[in-house]
Amino acid sequence: MTDSPALPDVNREWHLDSRPVGWPKPEDFSLVETALPTPRDGQVLVRNLYVSVDPYMRGRMSAAKSYVAPYELGKPMQGGAVGEVVASNAEGIAVGDHVLHFFGWREYAAVDAKNAVKVDPEAAPLSTYLGVLGMTGLTAYAGLLRTASFKEGDSVFVSGAAGAVGSQVGQIAKLKGASRVIGSAGSDEKVKLLVDEYGFDAAFNYKNGPVSEQLRAAAPDGIDVYFDNVGGDHLEAAIGSLNRDGRIAICGAISVYNNTEPAPGPKNLARLIQTRGRIEGFLVGDHYDLQPQFVQEVGPWVRSGELKYRETVVEGIENNLEAFLGVLRGDNTGKMIVKL
Repeated sequence: MTDSPALPDVNREWHLDSRPVGWPKPEDFSLVETALPTPRDGQVLVRNLYVSVDPYMRGRMSAAKSYVAPYELGKPMQGGAVGEVVASNAEGIAVGDHVLHFFGWREYAAVDAKNAVKVDPEAAPLSTYLGVLGMTGLTAYAGLLRTASFKEGDSVFVSGAAGAVGSQVGQIAKLKGASRVIGSAGSDEKVKLLVDEYGFDAAFNYKNGPVSEQLRAAAPDGIDVYFDNVGGDHLEAAIGSLNRDGRIAICGAISVYNNTEPAPGPKNLARLIQTRGRIEGFLVGDHYDLQPQFVQEVGPWVRSGELKYRETVVEGIENNLEAFLGVLRGDNTGKMIVKL
């Protein structure tokens, strides 16, 4: 085994102590000191430099059956992370390499080499591999182009448009020839960002009035594609503005993640009959075959500055939980990242 000197004796990691009911509370979690893990054969020890917090993690805190196993009580939580290899017991990955893996919410992680993807810090900032060039970027790309079957000339509406996924959806649609891109966000500052920096044709603050009315004003000729990150009244409004053969890609429903009672569904689903509209949910894990195409197409846009991105960076493992709660509140602009 090869390793670097001066490793600490302890590792700090966040555990889920109880399953949240409604909004997660600090007492549902604890920051625990454990012994530094030792990599077994075929593993590497990674010092995490950046970890991701994402809305889907709220679902994993519940015991309900879902597309991914729930977090175990009393065990460290998981999530995307990128870091430096400080000890290696595996062929093909050396000390000093940087890798992307899925054992976030902790300072150090022992990772099977087969589950660690080497990344190049010279090609792009390390944090981008958790966002614009990572899972959130691929989510935007796959959801828009494959699930929603985007085509040149489409009018596109994106909810949660200032977030990590939504901001990329709108920009990719513009770069690929959308006739009009409309976004919704939760503050006037974010609305300004969408139009002035990300190039959206129109945007509105959903807190300023009924979403259906604001959407009709922003898209008087209707929409062909809706990329849904929010659910609730946004989904109902999109169905109301959907054009003939319109497509809706359901990526998330952050507006209902902390509900303790089922949220009412859209009241206008019958409109899909007259529009011949289609609603389809998707998970990025079903579309990893697009990863090479995604990096090949989007990477140059990022490097050239044609595709812009923002990150909200919170420093310190001790603030990992607060950063996650901030995502649920909508505090972030772009990808929320924790820098360790």
